[in-house]
Amino acid sequence: MQSKIFSIMARVCQVTGKKPITGHHVSFSNIKTKRRFLPNLQKKRFFLAEEDRWISLKVSSDGLRTINKRGLYAVVKELRAAGQEI
Repeated sequence: MQSKIFSIMARVCQVTGKKPITGHHVSFSNIKTKRRFLPNLQKKRFFLAEEDRWISLKVSSDGLRTINKRGLYAVVKELRAAGQEI
């Protein structure tokens, strides 16, 4: 059985840092039970032309938009500066 810390940390976007948040299921009779809202994560391979190699990132759909807007190399450079190994 996996520890809860690992299952939560595994569902984190590498670009935006989005992770699961908690909330409630609300029934018709207004009974609230705990639930988790998971980010829309996709494991995606990108070709990093500056280094002539493929990299794999776990990114949310919002992270994909960030990469499209700012460029892959700029995002990777910022992640490396923050200490992520890519």
